[in-house]
Amino acid sequence: MVVYLVVIFWLIIVFKKLCFWVWLWQIKEYRIKRLIDHFRTTKGKKLIINKLFLVKLLILLGSVFLLPILAFFIPLIFFIEALSVIKHLWQKTLIIPVLTTKTGVILFVGVLLILFYLIGIVPFFLDWALKLSPIIYIYFLAFDLLAPIIFSGLVLAFQPLTLVLRNRMIEKAKQKRAKFKNLIVVGITGSYGKTSTKEFLFSILSTKFKVLKTKEHQNTDSALAQHILNKLNLKYQIFIAEIAAYSRGEVKSACDIVKPKIGILCGVNEQHLALFGSMENLISAEGGAELIKSLPQNGCLIVNKDNEKVLNFIEWQTLKLPQSRIFCSIKTKSDLWAEDIKKSKEQICFKIFSKNGDFAEFRVNLLGEHNVSNILLAAACAKELGMSLDEIAKACQKIKPLEKTMQIKKGINGLNIIDDSYSANPDGVLAALDYLKILPKTNKKIIIMPCLIELGPATQPNHQKIGEKIGQVCDLAIITTKEMFEEIKKAAIKTGINKKNILFMENPKEILAKIKSFSLPGDTILLEGRLSNELIERLVMR
Repeated sequence: MVVYLVVIFWLIIVFKKLCFWVWLWQIKEYRIKRLIDHFRTTKGKKLIINKLFLVKLLILLGSVFLLPILAFFIPLIFFIEALSVIKHLWQKTLIIPVLTTKTGVILFVGVLLILFYLIGIVPFFLDWALKLSPIIYIYFLAFDLLAPIIFSGLVLAFQPLTLVLRNRMIEKAKQKRAKFKNLIVVGITGSYGKTSTKEFLFSILSTKFKVLKTKEHQNTDSALAQHILNKLNLKYQIFIAEIAAYSRGEVKSACDIVKPKIGILCGVNEQHLALFGSMENLISAEGGAELIKSLPQNGCLIVNKDNEKVLNFIEWQTLKLPQSRIFCSIKTKSDLWAEDIKKSKEQICFKIFSKNGDFAEFRVNLLGEHNVSNILLAAACAKELGMSLDEIAKACQKIKPLEKTMQIKKGINGLNIIDDSYSANPDGVLAALDYLKILPKTNKKIIIMPCLIELGPATQPNHQKIGEKIGQVCDLAIITTKEMFEEIKKAAIKTGINKKNILFMENPKEILAKIKSFSLPGDTILLEGRLSNELIERLVMR
């Protein structure tokens, strides 16, 4: 009877691990570099080396000498683990991948693999089950310990087939795109600001044109190809394509598919530097060099002039630039620039001027001065396509904050929540903290955020800058990951925060308890970067 229960517990546990590892590979976009970088973090290391893993490993190794004694701990461990899985399933917090054709096939083959393994040890099962032999438990434990390697190997085994299908899909998308001779494509790239600029531009252009845009997370060459095949048709006049990359050549690959006529460079920082390997490689891709080279001579390049890395990168002087170039700034007069920027709690007001002499007043329901830069880039593109600044200003009145991007929400106990948890990069975090400065000094300001990832050699200086800003602005800071916590803490203490009020906490319940004891109605919490859904749900009013 015990053996049968162990089989059930084991099946629950390994299926949960199958789902988790497929999910992890999926969110890392099946890229080995991204997964390796994740394993450099404290959370990543704990996925492999943790207390439970060490206990299981000791039991497995010790069973060579003390098999009958140690092996009978395994049913207890499996029972506790299985209960935990069932609890997460009941609470709807079990981690599972987004179901696609690829993940569906991998999960199906993974289940078959688990069942074949079980069937493969049936001879032992039949011979020893009635005697409650511990040997069967050791087989189960060995598979359990090797599950990360087994399931990662399964994911990687599908990569060659995925590559063949991907290339075939891209060729079909290129052929389809070639048929749309009059389609105007706008390509948007950069380390940050891509999604906001795309959405703002879509809102503006949709008042006058039929516009197709890429959806959330559809910014790789394969995702763009799929979107063209599924959505592009003759009714669309303009296609706005957000283009991201994690290695050199990926922006070029995307541009070869969509054939942009207008290119927008939002801004460059060290985000994903660990994946690119060098700033030169990063600038070649998300810095815009590959996008610029893909633009036709009669095309248009729109540049965020306030980002020095965009202006000064190595290849700039050797690039064949399109005839039309528009430089945008919120700091100095340029081809298109903003002045009289006024920030309030729920909106920004400013004027946009053109070198041609026209101007318009803008009132937009967005938070933070950094959004003025994104509006400027979108306005430059719309103006290039024939819209007046007055038309653009009117269209901008309908713009709303993107989900989880500097979005005001009602929190528990009368708290104000600024939800900026969509993603995080160094410039974005600093801009969000700057927004907190305009809030009343009588109310406390709290930030909850993880350390930033994939910054490579720029990790320490960027976290020190963030720490300095936190010390100047915040009354309480809760950092949810450990990697750069000490660097943030030291910098924040130097610039004014009480050392007791900058904490490393990762348990949502403990964080909630701290917030309740520290805050009062009217205080503001900034949720910055990828945080647990459980924490967000506990803080935000439903």
